[in-house]
Amino acid sequence: MSAQDVIERPAPVADEDSVKRRQIVDGARRVFLSQGYDAASMGEIARAAGVSKGTLYVYFENKEQLFDAIVMAESCGQAEIAIQFDASDPDIEKALVQIGIGYAHFLCRPEKASAVRIVMAIADRMPELGRKFFEQGPAQGIARLSTYLREQIAAGKLRIDDVELAASQFLDTCQSTLFKPMIFNFAPPPSEEQIAHVVRTAVRTFLAAYKV
Repeated sequence: MSAQDVIERPAPVADEDSVKRRQIVDGARRVFLSQGYDAASMGEIARAAGVSKGTLYVYFENKEQLFDAIVMAESCGQAEIAIQFDASDPDIEKALVQIGIGYAHFLCRPEKASAVRIVMAIADRMPELGRKFFEQGPAQGIARLSTYLREQIAAGKLRIDDVELAASQFLDTCQSTLFKPMIFNFAPPPSEEQIAHVVRTAVRTFLAAYKV
């Protein structure tokens, strides 16, 4: 960073701050996804975001802080997007199919696979970032599904001893043979038919184990 980069600058106005910050985060996301964490440089991120390096350092002190912001932005609200259902619908099978297909669609996106690869690659060196990614993403999805399952248990429709385990197993089964091959670039994103087949099999297996 040059002497010009460390010149003190006035604090951004609130609205401008929000817009500029999103601009930087979006640019950084593109660089991280295309180059990986280690290869990405603050200079390249500044160019991708369309800002000067000086402006970049006003918002983020270093690459780790910037990546932390992306992890939080990537994770925030994922459970609500991925785990969707109609709580008033009495048809458990229909609800679980909806949950499973929505989850598989959300997970099996090329950009999602790239983001997971990057987090996994740096989790040993930056365990806090890996923990945040899991807590704000997968753990929230399990918690949201667990809430639905408890409601069905209370209604006398399901019998489950370990709700969190059952929720986690169901979500894992819905991505079985779909997401892991993408992570390792073994297969492209699955088709609608593949997703439907895997999810409906997962639902049948789940209900066979837990339906009253």
